Amino acid sequence: MRSVLANKVQRVKKQGCVAMQSAGNHWPCLLPQHGPGKKHERPIVPASWQWEILTEHAGHFVRGLFHSDGTRCANRVTVRGRTYVYPRYMFVNESADIMGLCQWALDLLGVAWRMNRRNSLSVARREAVAVLDRHVGPKS
Repeated sequence: MRSVLANKVQRVKKQGCVAMQSAGNHWPCLLPQHGPGKKHERPIVPASWQWEILTEHAGHFVRGLFHSDGTRCANRVTVRGRTYVYPRYMFVNESADIMGLCQWALDLLGVAWRMNRRNSLSVARREAVAVLDRHVGPKS
């Protein structure tokens, strides 16, 4: 943080982790999507220079999205009295812009996805889950 922009970086010890805090007047230059109000009520559009980074590091981007607003769970389906259990990823976000960015990054990675609600995306195909397992990994 300090090498990028921050005037001050603090480490705050907490139970099981260390939280990092930073203050700086130019964070909005590095993160132009940051702003007042709820993120789903304002545009979230990467700056032109951010697209190259997102494209090159789509796996890391997807990892961050799923670690913040996603989950990996066991999906249970009963068909004709027989129960099937398989792993599935879910991503839920109220921002249509963030959902669109997630879809874009999954497409770059070749991950099949479906919208199961307006604000909820599902990845359930075996091959797609395997790709996400490689990129997302367990939440830390």
